[in-house]
Amino acid sequence: MKVEFFKHNIGRRELADLKRTLGGLFLTTGKEVELFENELAGFLALPHAVGVTSCTAAIQLALTGLGVGPGDEVITTPLSFAATALAVIQAGATPVFADVEAGSGNLDPGQAELAITGRTRAILPVHLGGLLCDMKTLRSLADKHGLALVEDAAHALEAERDGVRVGELGDAACFSFYPTKSITSGEGGAVATRHPELDKSLRLLRHHGMDCPAEKRYGKDDVSYRIVTMGWKYNMSNIQAVLLRGQLERAWKMHGRRARLAARYRRKLKNVPGVVLPPVHPEARHAHHLFTISVPAGCRRAFLGGMAERGVGVSVNYSPPIHLHPFFRDKYGFSQGDFPVAESISRTTVSLPLYPKLTNAEVDYVAGCVAELRR
Repeated sequence: MKVEFFKHNIGRRELADLKRTLGGLFLTTGKEVELFENELAGFLALPHAVGVTSCTAAIQLALTGLGVGPGDEVITTPLSFAATALAVIQAGATPVFADVEAGSGNLDPGQAELAITGRTRAILPVHLGGLLCDMKTLRSLADKHGLALVEDAAHALEAERDGVRVGELGDAACFSFYPTKSITSGEGGAVATRHPELDKSLRLLRHHGMDCPAEKRYGKDDVSYRIVTMGWKYNMSNIQAVLLRGQLERAWKMHGRRARLAARYRRKLKNVPGVVLPPVHPEARHAHHLFTISVPAGCRRAFLGGMAERGVGVSVNYSPPIHLHPFFRDKYGFSQGDFPVAESISRTTVSLPLYPKLTNAEVDYVAGCVAELRR
């Protein structure tokens, strides 16, 4: 049996909507983007959402819109995809890492507070794998020190914890629509916020700092425009938006399927020696973006090879951690041992396939392969 690590969920409705859009006149930012933004905001129970080209762009623009720039520091986690920290650099600031919690792999609020200096302007937690960070504590920490709080919610579209939904306590929440994510447009992202002034700023920043939306520049009225601030070319297209809208309608259904598959993995793997399952937070609704297991560090290379030989697609999230990539070592002087908890998790974690099209039989096969290799 061959089991892919991921499969997207673009369906018949999205293909029909895509055909309709391609048959129309306007393909870039227009009505479909506006409709998606409104629907995403409704899904998140937030007043504003702005479509952009990636979660990386979303983080950069959110930080910039909140006034973060050169000379500033942003505290974040080393246990994430490098884009989290690269977006900080793109905003002109310096990423400052704080270690993570041993169980969840999420940013440790206590370690984050120790990293605060007079140059700190924001905290950037990542909801790793789909488990929301301790947002109540992080919000209190940000308020105590007068900092912005920006959520890297690339894994966490459906997440909730301690009665708090993703995006509810952050000044901005940034989402990814990469092919492995809950909903996808191939590439794409969004920023959601409760702040109307940030929403206005983001709409300028994503499109050259231009005060006229793209679609209106070709209308019958005055089509003049002004560049009123620095800006980038990060605007979402109608093509991306129509692919996302139908999937967003099915997001809870797809989430429910992933949750059931994750529960099935737990049942199948709970007694396998040498396999540590991810913790279950009693007050959390996990987004179930990733299902990770931990295996002994000295065995992981052989384990990954064995899974590949058995036709199972697996991944490692994330090894090495960000601070040990050559660019970050060379630029900031990081070294092995700086963030021991993140480094330990990065040496032992393996991500198993988890997506709505995955069948029960495939989960059973993957779990059987894990058990066979860990005997």
